Amino acid sequence: RHLGDQQLGRMADTKPKTSPKAIKFLFGGLAGMGATVFVQPLDLVKNRMQLSGQGSKAREYKTSFHALVSILKNEGVGGIYTGLSAGLLRQATYTTTRLGIYTILFEKMTRPDGTPPSFIMKALIGMTAGAIGAFVGTPAEVALIRMTADGRLPADQKRGYSNVFNALARITKEEGVTTLWRGCVPTMARAVVVNAAQLASYSQTKQGLLDSGYFGDDILCHFCASMISGLVTTAASMPVDIVKTRIQSMRMIDGKPEYKNGLEVLGKVIRNEGFFSLWKGFTPYYARLGPHTVLTFIFLEQMNKLYKQHVLER
Repeated sequence: RHLGDQQLGRMADTKPKTSPKAIKFLFGGLAGMGATVFVQPLDLVKNRMQLSGQGSKAREYKTSFHALVSILKNEGVGGIYTGLSAGLLRQATYTTTRLGIYTILFEKMTRPDGTPPSFIMKALIGMTAGAIGAFVGTPAEVALIRMTADGRLPADQKRGYSNVFNALARITKEEGVTTLWRGCVPTMARAVVVNAAQLASYSQTKQGLLDSGYFGDDILCHFCASMISGLVTTAASMPVDIVKTRIQSMRMIDGKPEYKNGLEVLGKVIRNEGFFSLWKGFTPYYARLGPHTVLTFIFLEQMNKLYKQHVLER
């Protein structure tokens, strides 16, 4: 998701006629939403994996594959798309804001002679845009985590939100508007880690692949770079992600929240479930990150191409 930003910046510079900013943001959000339709089941599996074994209960799912099979068995094919509306709203808010802010800052930091910002500057811009986007996207994220977690709860504890707007309305009414931003700090921290890891590892990997002489600057190269960068990003951001998932899905016990803060979540997970539990759900998280990036790109490129053909060149 975050990777195309440099190319987008570059593509936009070379075009004589360029699409207006609003169109760029719209396409960015739509591309993210298109990709989400394909990877939503992986998100669901990842969230379930991160919650399984919580509170020293036995792990519900042995592996990600086991999780997928049992969700299909118990909740049907529709079950793996639980929370899709929240996933789409999350893309619409998070991706659009992030791409928008990235583009604006990128243009501001580009010198009058057209020299783009340095790598460090790009990373900082990416991290800033990611954090602001994450803040805007947190309510949808909270709804998404809760909707995807619902199927594993006993009937009397199910929240039963019918869609993302119902979830947001009920959370506001039942728990107060601030609950919509619960876990906002780990969500923003995760966005910063993801952006930093992804930008750095993607551009390094892509450079390395191009230098090897086996790759041209094409979709295959972007795909391989995305997948390698995805591994680095997944490993770096998963511990922050599990904190976010647990905090956003937690409930009150005797009027007190289950966890006071992120550090307490980390401590409890390591103590009760073992150090490597911080990377629970690694497979679906990685499987989601790589293709989501690639699909977002493909959709984005296609929309830009069509817009250029039918609007700019008419």
